Amino acid sequence: MSTVRSWSIAGAEGEPILGECHLPAGAARGAIIIAHGFKGYKDYGMFPVIARACAAGGLITHRFNFSHSGMTNEIETFARPDLFERDTWNKQVHDCRGVIEAIASGELEGRGLPYVLFGHSRGGVTVLLTAGRYADDERFPQPVGLVTAATPSWCNSLSKEETEKLLAEGFLESPSARTGQKLRLGRAFLQEQLDDPAGHDVLALAANIRCAALIMHGSDDPTVPVSCAEDLRKALGERCNQRIIAGADHVFNTPNPMPADMAPSEQLRELLYAVVHFALSVCETSR
Repeated sequence: MSTVRSWSIAGAEGEPILGECHLPAGAARGAIIIAHGFKGYKDYGMFPVIARACAAGGLITHRFNFSHSGMTNEIETFARPDLFERDTWNKQVHDCRGVIEAIASGELEGRGLPYVLFGHSRGGVTVLLTAGRYADDERFPQPVGLVTAATPSWCNSLSKEETEKLLAEGFLESPSARTGQKLRLGRAFLQEQLDDPAGHDVLALAANIRCAALIMHGSDDPTVPVSCAEDLRKALGERCNQRIIAGADHVFNTPNPMPADMAPSEQLRELLYAVVHFALSVCETSR
């Protein structure tokens, strides 16, 4: 059994990044960082399951809430909708880099170990942006591997009408089906992309990444087209492997919340095996 420890570090604009660290029972063979997607959070559905599987395989595993996700440890609600409205890609990249640097400095567990980035859906975009923007930064602790799951190949999926409304009114309503709250997407989300298109070009930035990568997607994903997986594979090139999981939806057929005594779906089991095997392989190769 792994040991789980809660942590908190400062994120974008000084807001807290809340995380959980799963420590393996024996000697750690590497580390992995798990980034959630839009309206997700560290305790959502499959993330605790993935974290436990990675720790059981010998990886120090960190899952966390982005500072502007709107989520705290009160998982029944978005306790900070004001932060959700101010969220942007730059804030998420800031947080992702902050977690990486906290590990490298020893503030969080895993110092000195090779590490892998894992992102689901929009979290996958964030890890691609982070790794791509800092691929040539000698001060940045480079990952040895990167995994995306059900991840778009773009930063902005807003229609022309939504774009015009967001710029004119300053927000778009984005209801949460889970909590019933009328959340807002703020103008800053779009404005920073208009101000810096190169910094938000997912495919161009992915081409900068030099570590090994694994792109995973469900064949039956109704949220993000499976074609995105092929776009990312082409951008990442020969260092990338792709895996399309038959019958998997956007969350790999996992309910939220997932009962503690519930067995993973066949699709989630396939994802778990692939992620752990990949992470251990690239961490071992890097030594």
